[in-house]
Amino acid sequence: MFEKVIEDFRKNGFAVIPDFIDGKFVEELKQRIHELVEDMDVNKEKLNTDSTTNPNVDVESADKIRFFFEKEAFDEKGNLKINKHKALFRIGFALHCLDPTFKKLTFSQKVQTLVKELGFVEPRVAQSMYIFKNPEIGGVFIPHQDATYLHAVGDDLREVGVWFALEDATEDNGCLSFIPGSHKTGLHRQYIRNEKENDPPFVFTKDNPDYKDSDFVAAPAKKGSAVLIDGLVVHRSAENR
Repeated sequence: MFEKVIEDFRKNGFAVIPDFIDGKFVEELKQRIHELVEDMDVNKEKLNTDSTTNPNVDVESADKIRFFFEKEAFDEKGNLKINKHKALFRIGFALHCLDPTFKKLTFSQKVQTLVKELGFVEPRVAQSMYIFKNPEIGGVFIPHQDATYLHAVGDDLREVGVWFALEDATEDNGCLSFIPGSHKTGLHRQYIRNEKENDPPFVFTKDNPDYKDSDFVAAPAKKGSAVLIDGLVVHRSAENR
């Protein structure tokens, strides 16, 4: 079913699958997020997800649905200065476990077929998140490999991300860009627990490499598309301005 897509994925480290989700379900997913944000307590979530006061926030959020704000969403006094529906950076990291709508997507027959054709025998979902990329405030994702943060240890283990476009993603609004073939260059650095006391709980093993802008290729994706991302492929996204 996905033979040509997987061929491109093996070669480049990424691939776009158009029309993976139908329009009706896309709107269902977006509506569910609207409901979650509508019910969100801004002050509570701001406290829960502020990495300056809680450097362990990502780990502590692994089995929860937490709301993460854009840095520009608050004024100097810590007050929200824009509508909360436009203030968020992401929601993570257990939508696939705790929310029925996103669980339906994650464990759909189509996703299961794709994962099996990728060669997974006993796949595990490490995390899920919803990225907002709101206009004028949606921030940059610097060049990185997903395996830097979610690294499977073992010769027969690997990571693949499946990213779903719920809006048209273009070069103007911050679509993903990749360095084709970079998944064949190994893991460039890891984000690991820091064994030193009285230091940040997590540290990078190396500085981020100085990737060339000219090496990146944009991967626009129409609404409803799925984007396969090898855990080792270098990718980034620009601001939505």
